[in-house]
Amino acid sequence: MKQVAVIGAGLMGHALALVFALGGHRVRLTDSNPTTLDGSMALIEKAAATLVSAGEADPSWTPAKLSEVITRHETLADTVQGAELIIEAVVELPDVKTALFRELDALAGPDAVFASNTSNLDVFPLIPRHRWKRSLIAHWYSPPYLVDLVDVVPTPETDPAVTAELKAMLEAMGKVPVVFRKFVTGYVANRIQEAIALETYRLLDEGVVTAEEIDQSVIHGLALRMPILGVMGKADFAGLGVIRDNLKNATYQPPAVTGRSESLERAVEAGHTGVRAGKGFYDWGGRTAAELFQDRDNRLLALKKALRDIKPMVPR
Repeated sequence: MKQVAVIGAGLMGHALALVFALGGHRVRLTDSNPTTLDGSMALIEKAAATLVSAGEADPSWTPAKLSEVITRHETLADTVQGAELIIEAVVELPDVKTALFRELDALAGPDAVFASNTSNLDVFPLIPRHRWKRSLIAHWYSPPYLVDLVDVVPTPETDPAVTAELKAMLEAMGKVPVVFRKFVTGYVANRIQEAIALETYRLLDEGVVTAEEIDQSVIHGLALRMPILGVMGKADFAGLGVIRDNLKNATYQPPAVTGRSESLERAVEAGHTGVRAGKGFYDWGGRTAAELFQDRDNRLLALKKALRDIKPMVPR
């Protein structure tokens, strides 16, 4: 058991607190916004209840037990007191992260490990250099209590023992850490996702297909095979000679990165920003955002259970 501090109780932070609690660790949680911190336990309890009802967490994880294992603190000093692992899950703004790491440097013990959940930033220059030996990135995917992938990126000076210990800790919690040799923006999953997004919005903007037709193509084409074969495994089944010939003969040109999509701009300007607004590319009206997120989680849990029985063909 480790004493874990989670800095930031928003979308990812409160969920990470739950993940580490379920993994057998004690968690201290804080946020600079009192309203966010106050509301975090209700979100944690709801997510835990979803896991319990699906048989993915022990029924003993009642609100009372969660409150014993996950404590909330108003100050950073109280939060990091005695912490062995400090998870940074604040907004993706370099100035904010720089200021936070400066405070953590003054407050945390010399042996504490700093782990940033950054999605795209190279945070290493923002962390005091003398902390690099015990610092790294541990990037999670939402919701982290359901999505098992964790991108682990050591600094150029991270002690290999620190990386190995974190990797073992994550694996013991049932997660799938991928350790990178160096930092790259977007890691693997986000880079592939970004490439898909660029093509998706080009197809929408050009009026080639609708949003629904794009999702039909992904769900009934790409997604059906990916959980079993991944990308590289699928190439092996197609035959690498065929893949090589396809690359030689390809006339496809990837879309240019323009930084905007007219389809996306129109949706946002109309207030159709997604599930929380009741409408995005789809009309989600008639159900609350909380109901929709819970429905999503239940379906993801059902899929995870099925995949455990089916098992991917590619080695883990």
